[in-house]
Amino acid sequence: MEIICPVCMHHCRLQPGQAGRCRARANADGESRSLSYARLTSLALDPIEKKPLAMYEPGSLILSAGSFGCNLNCPFCQNYEISMCNETCDTVYLTPEELAGKAAELKKKGNIGVAFTYNEPMIGYEYVRDTARLVRGEGMKNVVVTNGSVTQAILEEVLPFVDAMNIDLKGFSEEYYRKLGGDLETVKQFIRRAAASCHVELTVLVVPGENDTPEEMKKLASWTAEVDREIPLHVTRFFPRWKMTDMPPTKVRTVYELAEAAREILPHVFTGNC
Repeated sequence: MEIICPVCMHHCRLQPGQAGRCRARANADGESRSLSYARLTSLALDPIEKKPLAMYEPGSLILSAGSFGCNLNCPFCQNYEISMCNETCDTVYLTPEELAGKAAELKKKGNIGVAFTYNEPMIGYEYVRDTARLVRGEGMKNVVVTNGSVTQAILEEVLPFVDAMNIDLKGFSEEYYRKLGGDLETVKQFIRRAAASCHVELTVLVVPGENDTPEEMKKLASWTAEVDREIPLHVTRFFPRWKMTDMPPTKVRTVYELAEAAREILPHVFTGNC
């Protein structure tokens, strides 16, 4: 029978066996099931600043794991090889117990826990939830790097086990979010709820001609301050990737100017990729 997937704002109508827009969930026996559960495309011990997190456990390392699929369609995606892939991706099967065990083994190298990242981890929330619970049991931390584009019910599944998040706030207009296949209000609700439960930092990728005006940055920063003025904001630079290789990189001057505009409102603003 047809189902409506409850995980994100797309609410895909799926016939039996059909996968959704994210390519990582499908209608299996009348339920929305993860196709990516325990299937990893990427695993690396990273500095936590790469997530990026500037004000959470600075100087530490974290075991970073990614799978495949994403529910947005950003034409500048830096990880499009896995985010735009489906279950045909080359993967390694790693159960929650195995990933938590690897994280614990790496304590001796300075690892503080697991970061779910690289693709969009929240579309495979079951694996995040199940692994994060075990990582907590090892006395370690959990980080989620996400586009924030899932429903509140799905967010509540993982929040009890999450210590920190970096959330991509792509811009601050509904029109721009529609171009990327997303919904600004969904992300705003996600940020509000997450910030009430764990450490949250936001990242804005500045794309020339799309979200690069001081006016939009000030609106974004003002809204962020209403949620929590102490939320760190990362203003980062676009580089040509995937479907936007014909575009020039964002001017460094533009990134710094927008960061200064945000600093008029927020005390913790960082620039990256400059």
